[in-house]
Parts: sequence; structure tokens; C-alpha cells
Amino acid sequence: MEWDWQYSGDILPDLLDGLRYTVIATLLGYVVALVLGLVWTLLRRSPSRVFNETIRWITEFIRSTPLIPQLYFVFFVLPAWGLTIGSLTAGIITLGVHYSTYTAEVYRAGISDIPRGQWEACTALNLPRSRVWLDVILPQAIRRVIPTLGNYLIAMFKDSPMLMAINVAELLFMANKVGSQTLQFLEPMTMVGLLFVIVSVISSILVRRLERRYATT
Repeated sequence: MEWDWQYSGDILPDLLDGLRYTVIATLLGYVVALVLGLVWTLLRRSPSRVFNETIRWITEFIRSTPLIPQLYFVFFVLPAWGLTIGSLTAGIITLGVHYSTYTAEVYRAGISDIPRGQWEACTALNLPRSRVWLDVILPQAIRRVIPTLGNYLIAMFKDSPMLMAINVAELLFMANKVGSQTLQFLEPMTMVGLLFVIVSVISSILVRRLERRYATT
């Protein structure tokens, strides 16, 4: 098997278009994961033991279930119940919800790492609960967990090819499509690997820079 440079150039635009959808799904899913993960964490601090345990079991179930069945459920099962979602939207939501259960644990660890003196100082100053969280606790907690949150962004990007299962035209989907049309898979699959490596390395560099600038130890 020899590398066909002409063929590689011809399919590159299709692969880059697939990469665009991969990046969109990853970034929007990551936003969902960050926001929903924080919601899970705050809900688990409820004084109600029953409510707390309910949230814990929900997140445990989501985290313990493979991503592929979750994608199938959202895209193929929910329409039978009257809720039809586009493939890209379904992929973004599923990625975000799945990874939110991981970011929730990251947030929880960051909050638990806040010294007790910070809480006592807020109580002594009689700060409103909203200010305690928004001005004191969360800014410190998030700075402590920036490296781990950044790693989950990269992990989500590497899991994005699973969206092919629900026909999202992401990078691997496009590579498989052009390869099936020409019966030449060497070039598209190799280029997919290279594009994933390039984007992952760039993302890793950006995360490390963010970590050095904002993270605390």
C-alpha cells in the first residue's frame, strides 16, 4: 500500500469539516459538563439525606453507564416518547451530561479542600449565602481544580468519535464516509489520527498555560 498524496489533498476539506463538528460538539458539551457538574455538586450539599442520596445515585448511574448506550437512548429511544432531538444536539447533550458526573466530583474535591477557616470567616462576617459561594468558596475551589477540568476537556475530545454512532458528521464519521466511497482507508484514517494528535497537543498546551496563570496548589 502506497500513500496517495493527491487523494489526501482531495479528502482534506471533508475531514476538516468533520473536525469542525468534532470541536463544536466537544466545546459545547464541555460547557454543559462544567455548568451541570457544578449543579450536581451544589445539590449534593443539601441538608436532606434522602435528596442527597438520590442525586448521588443518579450521578453514579450516569457515570457507570457507557457513553454509547446513553447516545442511543437519547437519539433513538426518546423520539418514541415524543422527544426528537437532532443528532448533533443529542451528542452535545449526552457528552455534557455524561462528563458532568466527572466534573461534579472534581468540584466536590475542590470545595472540600477549602480550609475550614474560610467558612468560619464567612460566618463571622455574616455574609449572605450567595456571596459566600460566589465571592469566597467557588473562586478558590475552581482555581484548585483547573488542571483536572482541563484534562476532562481533552478526554471529551478523544471520546467525540463515539458520536458517529448517532450519525453526527464528526471527524471519524467523515473519514469512514470518504473511505467507503473510494475503498481507500489508509489515508483518511491516518489523517484522522494526526488531526486528533495535533488538536490534543494544542489543547494540552493551552490548558497548561491556563493552569500556570490561574491554578493554585
